[in-house]
Amino acid sequence: MSAHDFHQRVITDAGAAVRGLTVALGQRLGLYAALAEAGPLTAGQLAGTTGTDERYIEEWLHAQLSAGYVERHPSSLTYTLPADHVEVLADPKAVTYAAGFFTALKALYATEDLLVEAYRTGDGVGWAEHDAALDTGMGSFFQPTYEHKLVPDWLPALHEVTGKLAAGGTVADVGCGVGHTTLLIAKAFPQATVHGFDYSEEAISIARGLAEEAGLSDRVVFEVASADDYPGSGYDLVCFFNALHDMGDPVAAAQHVHKSLDTDGTWMLVESNVSPQDIETQTPAARMFMALSAVMCLPVAVAQRGPHALGNHSGEKAFRAIAEEAGFTRWRRATETAVNAVYEVRP
Repeated sequence: MSAHDFHQRVITDAGAAVRGLTVALGQRLGLYAALAEAGPLTAGQLAGTTGTDERYIEEWLHAQLSAGYVERHPSSLTYTLPADHVEVLADPKAVTYAAGFFTALKALYATEDLLVEAYRTGDGVGWAEHDAALDTGMGSFFQPTYEHKLVPDWLPALHEVTGKLAAGGTVADVGCGVGHTTLLIAKAFPQATVHGFDYSEEAISIARGLAEEAGLSDRVVFEVASADDYPGSGYDLVCFFNALHDMGDPVAAAQHVHKSLDTDGTWMLVESNVSPQDIETQTPAARMFMALSAVMCLPVAVAQRGPHALGNHSGEKAFRAIAEEAGFTRWRRATETAVNAVYEVRP
């Protein structure tokens, strides 16, 4: 690749980095949703529909048009969100929805000074040092996959788990964040008792509010606790959703899972479906995970001052070794998506 071509690629990446903020604005202000529901719309009509300023909306639409996110009809000066773009930018229930992630940029970019210092000293940047937008943004990133895959595909792929939950089993969702996965399991299995644990007080506060809104606070308990000391025992299912790689002592966490499980219980470990071999593949998923690891996952793990700092692409071999060191004897890749690998780990 010539210097000119590489320069253009970096400029393209720079444009994408700035455009991400416009996507966050579009998501938070309901601009994409309004275009999807009521388009075609002029800038004035979109502003009126969303309670925003027309001049700003005109500029925002120009940014979306230059990115190819929206289309403009010159004769009427109206803008449309193409049908194929709706499920990516305007439909939170679609498996391809991605707009919610960009709200996390507020938190990630705000830690730049902390990251500079961490890179110099080898210290970490803890999750609690980020703005709460990181909880909601990362939750939105993974939620569409969880909505479409967790109950219909992932849980049935585990040996005898759904039957236990339907009969009133117990679940611990560790590192639950704002509780999306916790609530999905509770909704699907009305007889089950579900606990959500996270060491972020902000995330647990949001999760409790969501449980109240969903009418599930009588069956779902959210508590602030870490992965190596959460309460309870005899769980039929313990879940880790994209969380183990963020922990400073994943072996201690795995040992606590082993201790807290029923003798015939299951640890469902969901992790990113990338490995060290993917570092140079440059697929969209690999590029996303490698960047997130450098600015979020690794610093969060280092901040816990444990013996490990895995990063999000340590891969199946590393996770299996951790499980075996913790005393687990059975390991199986139960299912996978392009983004996630789902492991069934049993005593």
